[in-house]
Amino acid sequence: MLKLGFDKWIVVLTVTMAALLQTIDSSIVNVTLNQMMGNLGASLGDISWVVTGYAAASAVMITMSGWLTSKLGRRNYFAASIVMFTIASIFCGTSTNVWELVFFRVVQGIGGGGLLTTAQSILIQTFPKEDLGIANAIFGMGVIIGPSIGPTLGGYITDNLSWNWVFYINIPFGILATFLTYTYIKEPAEKIVAGKMDWLALILLIMGIGGLQIILEKGEEKDWFDSTFIVGMTIAAVVGLIGFIWRQLAAKIPILDLRLLLQRRFAVGTLFNFILGFGLFASVFIIPVFCQTILGFTASQTGLLLMPGSIATGMMMPVVGGLMGKNYISPIWYAAIGFLLFFGFCFDLSAINLAAGPDYFFWPLIIRGVGMGLIFIPLTTITLSDLKNIEIPQGSALTGMIRQLGGTFGTAIMTTYISTRTMFHASRLGDNVSIYNPLSVDRIKQYTSLFLSKGDALMSATSKAYGLMQGAVMKQALVMTYADTFLVIGAFFLVCVPLLLLFIGKKIEAPAHTEMVME
Repeated sequence: MLKLGFDKWIVVLTVTMAALLQTIDSSIVNVTLNQMMGNLGASLGDISWVVTGYAAASAVMITMSGWLTSKLGRRNYFAASIVMFTIASIFCGTSTNVWELVFFRVVQGIGGGGLLTTAQSILIQTFPKEDLGIANAIFGMGVIIGPSIGPTLGGYITDNLSWNWVFYINIPFGILATFLTYTYIKEPAEKIVAGKMDWLALILLIMGIGGLQIILEKGEEKDWFDSTFIVGMTIAAVVGLIGFIWRQLAAKIPILDLRLLLQRRFAVGTLFNFILGFGLFASVFIIPVFCQTILGFTASQTGLLLMPGSIATGMMMPVVGGLMGKNYISPIWYAAIGFLLFFGFCFDLSAINLAAGPDYFFWPLIIRGVGMGLIFIPLTTITLSDLKNIEIPQGSALTGMIRQLGGTFGTAIMTTYISTRTMFHASRLGDNVSIYNPLSVDRIKQYTSLFLSKGDALMSATSKAYGLMQGAVMKQALVMTYADTFLVIGAFFLVCVPLLLLFIGKKIEAPAHTEMVME
């Protein structure tokens, strides 16, 4: 038997490193797209597939990860995922055209999709109950902090090196993680039976989950259902999802065990994972966009803005893990406080204005970071607490897929909401700009005088004055829209607090670990 001493903390380091590779790459590329467009001669529509392809492939593989773990063995699948991710990173960095890059990003997504959920099941099946809180805390830092530091790292690389290096930095960490995986991660003694590959189910899965991911990623760009492409993808996704669900419920040994959702605690916890993904990715998305497009921050400045909150999360994770190991209070209360803090962060930023500087964001992001630290570990414990040990890989795959979809839904919904809500506010504000409003007349006169003083003719100065006024209206409309957006995100988290009562029942305990086989 493998004695769990110092080796178990090497396991934590290994799975956290792999988690960081996946989560950082989910956001690091976003800030380098402009440089990629210029270097590869690609259009915005083409280069966006670099993000979409990775997300779609990753979502499909997260769903498959439980079955693949059973089929190939936990260590073999985890190591193969790291190797595929690392090799694909090399080819991404050496790509000479956009479609070559998109192809290797899909391959990278196939490798990355298995990292998070497999890493989580490795921890739960490796650690005894008394140490699992701290182990999950360290791992959770990778899951939560990764999307936040991705833009920071990507901004620095973009400003100081080239876009190729956002992929090359994965290479040494991938090599180290592969070595540590084969050296320290062992197979569980309790083997899990995996059925034969159901190729029809796989096709339906790709149509359903992959299609849904593409719809959410490309919907706003394609103007949603005004696009025949989106309509076609929607039909394929609906057919795929319905067919896949039917196929899994009918199979004796399914690729994804949807019957786990019949357990109340797991089902409700999975819903909360969706909301966690929604809030995490939506907030990580809208803050950089607001800071760069409205407040004029650079990519590096925006990245540094997010760092204090990430550090707060990192510091909070071990504290929560240690407290949960003592069993002072139920994990439900930690999660409830975390959801309330996240709502507080959103409510605070709903008062945002054009005068906001870096200091304005500091405390709200600290509150968000502490809230995330309080949510992740208790939510994981609550969700998986009723599962048998052999069900944990499938449970991790299902919750991971739902969390990923929650993040994609959050980004897509907030993008569409910002677009439509901005038009609403611009229209309302524009109604006040008329010759019958003394304030707007005075402002137009001031702008006109400004341009006249610079040598413009009266007609030109008046035209520019109205253009400047329109720009000011649109900018204010955007500020009001982002304020509304924070309230919408916060509402999702506030609703979760009373829903946590659904968890009240028998005592919640972390899943017991499995004895490991030395090979």
